[in-house]
Amino acid sequence: MLLIHCPYCGARPEIEFRGGGEAHIARAADPSLLTDDRWASFLFFRNNPKGLHAERWLHVHGCGRWFNAVRDTVSDRFQKTYKVGEKP
Repeated sequence: MLLIHCPYCGARPEIEFRGGGEAHIARAADPSLLTDDRWASFLFFRNNPKGLHAERWLHVHGCGRWFNAVRDTVSDRFQKTYKVGEKP
């Protein structure tokens, strides 16, 4: 079983977590000002690199908090986890 380190609760089994997609996405201050193409791009297009990737994770069955993680998409190993707002 894969253990994920929650920066708030410590290491827990993977079944307690849910992925939330790519981390550090700049969100529009006023989405109503975006064109349809730019809004669609924001909603649906994300990086999907082979290797290290910063992601958002939610500790659903624990503290209920969001945090960020750097995960290797090839090996599925977490390199680092850190609180939202902290630098990777």
